[in-house]
Amino acid sequence: MRLQLSSPNNKKIQKSIAITGSKSETNRSLLLQALFPNIKIENLSNSDDGEVMQKGLAKSEGEVDIHHAGTAMRFLTGYFASQPDKKIVLTGSQRMQERPVKVLVEALRSLGADIEYVKEEGYPPLKINGKRLVKSQVSLPANISSQYISSLLLIAPSLENGLELELIGKITSVPYIKMTLALLEQIGVETSFEGNSIKVSPKTNVKDTTLVVESDWSSASYFYSIAAMSEIGTEIQLSSYKESSLQGDSVLANIYRDFGVETEFSNNTILLKKTSEVKSAHLEYDLSNAPDIAQTISVTCLGLGIGCHLTGLHTLPIKETDRLAALQTELGKFGAKVDIDSESLTLTAQPQLNSRVEVDTYNDHRMAMAFGPLALKTDFMVNDAEVVSKSYPDFWNDLVTLGFGVKEM
Repeated sequence: MRLQLSSPNNKKIQKSIAITGSKSETNRSLLLQALFPNIKIENLSNSDDGEVMQKGLAKSEGEVDIHHAGTAMRFLTGYFASQPDKKIVLTGSQRMQERPVKVLVEALRSLGADIEYVKEEGYPPLKINGKRLVKSQVSLPANISSQYISSLLLIAPSLENGLELELIGKITSVPYIKMTLALLEQIGVETSFEGNSIKVSPKTNVKDTTLVVESDWSSASYFYSIAAMSEIGTEIQLSSYKESSLQGDSVLANIYRDFGVETEFSNNTILLKKTSEVKSAHLEYDLSNAPDIAQTISVTCLGLGIGCHLTGLHTLPIKETDRLAALQTELGKFGAKVDIDSESLTLTAQPQLNSRVEVDTYNDHRMAMAFGPLALKTDFMVNDAEVVSKSYPDFWNDLVTLGFGVKEM
């Protein structure tokens, strides 16, 4: 699907949007529900990733294809490895088979798991023969994707002796680790996180519990970007959000103050208010704990004609695409000068934007959505726009609600 995007006629937007549950919280909650079936879940994400996670958890043998869902690949690897009598080949898209999983597989093997590589060493597909894991101590590099760590932590209460996890080096993506531990604590599991050591106690059963999934802050980022590029007086209300969020991307509320956007919390909603113009010609952020909003921030800066330097992005090259290289290419189509290295991106201020650009999305939902708000500043096309279904199927409809022109070509 190819879409032509254009700006709303009225750039002082006054609208409300309801956003589906967080993909990150949904997939964690679903795995916990599989381990403890008396858990109930409300406000599940309607994303592709949530659906493939549910389908995968329902299988006991045969092939499980998670397509592009990296979270499902990591979480299901731990789940199937720790469940006796489950015999699964876990696979995904061609891109998923290029994304490394060796660190997690080695950690699970050290706990006693039976996992083999079907094709290339260190990458999916994986042949998993589920076993009862009795070993309880494991170590991991601390600067890897937090999904490897969370995969182990989520199965930890179901292990006979729980888990003691030692992280080696400087820890990144701490909020996602804390999200996992907070969900464990909500179902009555004892945990501790001191220094580089995490401990999770075993739990044979839990009380009847309902987990309410907060809406996705990564999805909210695109509306922060819209507010930042809109006229002063714009107000966009989003639901359902908590001020005491478990999600690392909730740092948006602080970051977007620099773009003149204030956030008001009330009754599980947030109100984004454009109160002033951006005051700085160049902004710098360390996004080690929230790398998924790097695309949004860089596009916001491009639209506002300011520069930025974003660091802490070392996980982006192994996402749905190499997001740093993809950003350099797609921002460049609008006339931007972008420099990247293995963990950072620098955008030079660009006062004039090229129009009639075609943005490629690289099978990456966040590439499509991050560029959507830029229609406030110039008309352009988005190729393979249906990729948003991975995390936010209603995205283009919600842009129409805000007054954007969204036309299928």
